[in-house]
Amino acid sequence: MDSRIHVFLVAGNRLLREALARILKKRNDIEVAGSLPYSPEILEEVTASGCDVLLMDSVTNTLSDMGFLREALARIPGLKVLLVGMERDETLFLRAVRAGAAGYVLADASAADVAAAVRAVSQNEAVCPPSLCRVLFRHVARQRDEMPSIRVRIQLGLTRREQQLVPLIAQGLTNKEIAAHLSISEQTVKNHIHRMLQKVGASDRLSVVEVCRRQGFDLQA
Repeated sequence: MDSRIHVFLVAGNRLLREALARILKKRNDIEVAGSLPYSPEILEEVTASGCDVLLMDSVTNTLSDMGFLREALARIPGLKVLLVGMERDETLFLRAVRAGAAGYVLADASAADVAAAVRAVSQNEAVCPPSLCRVLFRHVARQRDEMPSIRVRIQLGLTRREQQLVPLIAQGLTNKEIAAHLSISEQTVKNHIHRMLQKVGASDRLSVVEVCRRQGFDLQA
């Protein structure tokens, strides 16, 4: 049984493809299953190759907007995608992660780094440049902070302004005090609270706060 890691190379630049192929062929545990420039039609060949790892360059993914990556993952069970020659572009990096890439190797990576990344993703490990790890953690933290707000908006229908009122109501502020805090009129505050009661199905202000609290909403102003 062949225990080698089968890698398919997809890169628009021929010199890059040949360089990557030379790097990987020197490793006894890695087999180059195919090597082609990008085009939407090559997915059939990638699928037929039985590869474990799809190694793609930055140009391919930028031009295809990660669509090829997503389609390959959808069609090939267990496939791992490693992006190589990438830039320290936070937007591109996060787009690749969301699309399902398991590894991201920067353009200045060494031959040993590329081979190690191939081995890592084949073993279900993630590969992330240290310079971009912080970006990923920050993105996850931001999503965590936004999730309660999104859930309240979707499930309860509260607008962003109405959500701003919730922690102020929880503090026991009067309509007049809330109006001063948000620089809006007292009548506007009354209108917001009236709509909130209707949306949540609550009979009083504190009931609105309790419903939002159960949804995980941050009650700290």
